[in-house]
Amino acid sequence: MAQGQKRGPGFYLLAAFFTLFVIFLYGPMLMIFILSFQGTTGGLTLPMRGVSVHWFGDLLTSTRYGDLGGGLTRSILLGLLALVLTTVISLFAGLAFRRRFVGAGPLFYLSIISLVVPGILLGLGISQMFQLLGLRLSWLTSGLVAHLTWTLPFGLLIMFAVLNRFDTSWEEAARDAGARAWATLRLVTIPILFPGLIAVALFGFTLSYDEMPRTLLTVGGKNTLPIEISNMTMTVTTPALYAIGTLTSALSFAVIAISFISIAVIQKRRERRAED
Repeated sequence: MAQGQKRGPGFYLLAAFFTLFVIFLYGPMLMIFILSFQGTTGGLTLPMRGVSVHWFGDLLTSTRYGDLGGGLTRSILLGLLALVLTTVISLFAGLAFRRRFVGAGPLFYLSIISLVVPGILLGLGISQMFQLLGLRLSWLTSGLVAHLTWTLPFGLLIMFAVLNRFDTSWEEAARDAGARAWATLRLVTIPILFPGLIAVALFGFTLSYDEMPRTLLTVGGKNTLPIEISNMTMTVTTPALYAIGTLTSALSFAVIAISFISIAVIQKRRERRAED
């Protein structure tokens, strides 16, 4: 903006709209963070009655909140498995779709159709399929399949976007130098695509970690963390409910931060190699 130029009413209108948008988006989350530090006599609403970390400790010591520890462990393991499988499958599927083949169009639409099917119905279908096959429902088998129907389409769409900007001349140069297909993939393609693969992995973990509709009817007798938290909302009337929300949000933010730091480190290393 030039010096002395006045800002018009449109600028202030947009600024007010953006401020309201941020408050609407992060206000509820901020209230959960604040109320999770209620004092020992505090309730679920304002005003604050002291400040303490009592309810965080209560989550670890009390047995009235269900199997939070087990649910957290299962959710993290499911997230890690979904991360690995989503990244690997999306990579090779994206590479395969770079070339036209018979049935590519229908196969693509079939791979993303689960995004528009209600999650609870998809979970019901998976549970029925496992029962018809005589397989026992478990968070590690049927639950993982249900989560992959949610994470894989996103991973595939991200890989399409990444590969759309990929310069195939690097692969051609490697092949001209005598590199075989596997060596080209390992030494050229994957390193160049690595920031995109981190994004796919991030989506795979976070989408699986907080997925509930597809999980309800597929995990069998042991719940994941989102289901345990849902059960807490019906029985728990203390700020411990906010404390678990703060902890899970902190874990999600930590995963996102690690992903962005990894991408930044990779980009700096590439810049240094380019300068050398």
